[in-house]
Amino acid sequence: MGLKARLAREIALTGPMTVADYVTRCLHDPRDGYYATRPALGPGGDFITAPLISQMFGELIGLWAVEVWLRLGAPERFRLVEVGPGDGTLMDDALRAAAGAAGVAPGFLEACDLVLIEPSPPLREAQARRLADADVAPRWARSLAQVETDAPVILIANEVLDCLPARQFVRTDGGWAERRVGVSDDGELVFGLTAVTGGFAPPPFEVEPGQLVELSEQQALFGRDLGALVRAASGAALLIDYGRARPEAGDTLQALKRHAKVDPLAEPGQADLTQWADFPLVLEAAVRAGADVTGCRGQGDFLRALGVEARAQALSAARPEAAPVLARQVERLTAPDQMGDLFKAAAVFHPSRLALPGFD
Repeated sequence: MGLKARLAREIALTGPMTVADYVTRCLHDPRDGYYATRPALGPGGDFITAPLISQMFGELIGLWAVEVWLRLGAPERFRLVEVGPGDGTLMDDALRAAAGAAGVAPGFLEACDLVLIEPSPPLREAQARRLADADVAPRWARSLAQVETDAPVILIANEVLDCLPARQFVRTDGGWAERRVGVSDDGELVFGLTAVTGGFAPPPFEVEPGQLVELSEQQALFGRDLGALVRAASGAALLIDYGRARPEAGDTLQALKRHAKVDPLAEPGQADLTQWADFPLVLEAAVRAGADVTGCRGQGDFLRALGVEARAQALSAARPEAAPVLARQVERLTAPDQMGDLFKAAAVFHPSRLALPGFD
């Protein structure tokens, strides 16, 4: 029995399922979940991430980590953590850039304990293959709770928050209702509205009847755990994702298959499902856990602050034939009408007046 049929049977027995629970099952069901069984990244897959667009992205993140390490006082031991490393491309590029910076930051790689947080067995295998010849051997963990706090942490989370789903609530003429996944008379999965049963407080901004708001307990818990980690271990965490920089209404649930949007209810487990990162929620949770945070800035501004244009010029000088491709990559990563504004960057750090590159 496939995931769709199993979900339909479960809903028929226990009642409509929250959107957050539905997305979690679609992504992580051990037998049929998308990430558990068939994640497909890259041009030939279902979606593409910034590290797969250009090596410059991962290289700049690697140099960001080197600079943070230097600003922490170049500790003899630190923990470099990536949450959701995809196929390992970002970390591969980051470590290569760090090795190239050895002249100005000697000892970085020698001090590094590399931890990859990845629950997906297929992606762990891809990461192991990608990093088989890396200067630092990785080890794996399943959650932030497994990261030790006996050394400073420098953490990277690129397109992680959008995989942490949200419940959806709709303002109706009669009050608030929750959008859930039910089953139609002919056995198809459908959206419907149910009474609000708890865990929801009306948002502190105006919402018109018919508008929808999203609330992600998983994103809030991630922010809490991340804040607690950097508070206990010291260090900093970089978050890059597409999402909102201020509280607002909007339905952001989408399913991607072969780089095209598809019905999120049509083929559970066969497509990647995401919802926008709620940066205000995550950063507020980190602050409540005792950390400090930066504000959000667009990915384009952040990468330009890190020197993406200078890096493209250097690569173009070394390989003039690649200059047009490099220019297109920079545009895709930074242009306001592409990834530059929709994608945001923010950081969580130990409350010790640490100035972070790209935000200072």
